[in-house]
Amino acid sequence: MKYRVVVFGVKDTTAEIVSYIQEKLHPVDLVVTIHSDVLSGNQVSGYKGLSYLTDQYGIPVFETHSYGLKDEETTRFFAENEFEIGISMGWQRLIPQAVLDRFQYGIFGFHGSCGYLPYGRGRSPLNWSVINGDTRFILNLFQYDAKADSPNVFANEMFSINPHDTIRTLQYKNILVSKRLIGRLLQAWQEGTVKVNRQSKDFDGWYEKRTAADGKLDFHRKTRELYDLIRGVTRPFPGAFAFCGDKKVTLWSAHPFDEMLDFSGYAPGEIIDVFDGKPIVRTVDGSLLIDEYECEAAYVPAPGDLLV
Repeated sequence: MKYRVVVFGVKDTTAEIVSYIQEKLHPVDLVVTIHSDVLSGNQVSGYKGLSYLTDQYGIPVFETHSYGLKDEETTRFFAENEFEIGISMGWQRLIPQAVLDRFQYGIFGFHGSCGYLPYGRGRSPLNWSVINGDTRFILNLFQYDAKADSPNVFANEMFSINPHDTIRTLQYKNILVSKRLIGRLLQAWQEGTVKVNRQSKDFDGWYEKRTAADGKLDFHRKTRELYDLIRGVTRPFPGAFAFCGDKKVTLWSAHPFDEMLDFSGYAPGEIIDVFDGKPIVRTVDGSLLIDEYECEAAYVPAPGDLLV
């Protein structure tokens, strides 16, 4: 069987893109996702089952039992069918060369950073961009090869990261830009004019893999660094956290409170006071107001408590 437009993905953002392509651009012939039993061995933030797309749009959904697309059933499926163009949205693994070779026009996906590819290759680029305090993000729609995030760029577009953005609002911006870039790609595909720029003068730069443990807060860091970490790993990611004794406190939302008031009588991480249920915490160069948090074992933050 021949599938013309194929979307790879495992997330709620994948569902958003499939709906957009199907309703606005071109029928989607196939969605490739992971079976729910794959979740036990893989950390997938924002996972969403996509089998409902068959009922909603009549789109076949292939659920692989291998996130790396290397199990026997998946290998056989790609070997026995034909494919024209693939779009990856929310697929956080390399796609094997054997699968790439089955697509007449290739498989295209997204990656970005504050610079141009190959700068910013690697994992969790949106999260890292917020955590690092970057003020812009360049989203590239590029053609996959066997390596990670190679500079085979079809097109790119830039958007801002403002001081109030969180990882979730950046996902909104990312989706808006992704839709425009996909529109350009599918138009070029239909016209037979897909061109890929493989000549980049930029240098390699890599983002390391992030895990939930990397959300640990150190209140000896500057206020801005803490703020950037909190907004960079908030929902749909596991969140930033600290401990009061043996009680874990997850901070979903916070913002810089004051850097002029004299809080030298408090230790970094100490709760100065609580107003309307919102703790104010001393940092090395000021303070944070915690807007939303979640505690283990019915713990309620109180003045004098120390978060470490």
